[in-house]
Amino acid sequence: MFITLEGPEGCGKSTHAQRLRNYLEGKKLPVVLTHEPGGTALGRQIRDLLLDPESVLDRNTEVYLFAADRSEHVSKIILPALSAGKIVVSDRFTDSTLAYQIGGRGLAEDMVRYICTVSSRGLIPDLTILLDVSPEVGIKRATVKGPHDRFEKENIEFHKKVRAKYLELAKNDPARIKLINTEKRSIDEIQEQIRRTVDEKLGNKK
Repeated sequence: MFITLEGPEGCGKSTHAQRLRNYLEGKKLPVVLTHEPGGTALGRQIRDLLLDPESVLDRNTEVYLFAADRSEHVSKIILPALSAGKIVVSDRFTDSTLAYQIGGRGLAEDMVRYICTVSSRGLIPDLTILLDVSPEVGIKRATVKGPHDRFEKENIEFHKKVRAKYLELAKNDPARIKLINTEKRSIDEIQEQIRRTVDEKLGNKK
């Protein structure tokens, strides 16, 4: 089973991905926790380029770098783990590219979707948890963890467009993408809803 966690900056993806991994391992299930960009050795080098606040990238170059990272990630991490019967939990996947490159950067949707299909080899998550947060709250949260990366430094309008695209994706694919608002709920409450959602999906796949 392939599970992804998605959302704007400061939504808590990384925290909840780790907690979900721990929960599933506690149920004696084989789990691989990974992330994009940077899930492979080459991906870590690409991640440095993409997130470095000093990097000045053309928007087309940016989407191609994400695609290169994903191609490596799918072929070397995700598909081998799925073939071995493991659950893969990934912090970001193709929905991030759609939200950030179409919504935030304004690239053509048909082009970005084609690039995502090729780089992912057509792989679609079984379940996507979309952790929603307003840009104002999310960026404030992101500030707490340290200096802003290249995406966190974007203006508020960029982040509003990213969030709007995420919400559009969720509206158009409610069977796969489960929306959870994170603004006025504790980490434990959010995690509990994530676990219930995952348990339900796992039960349906048995």
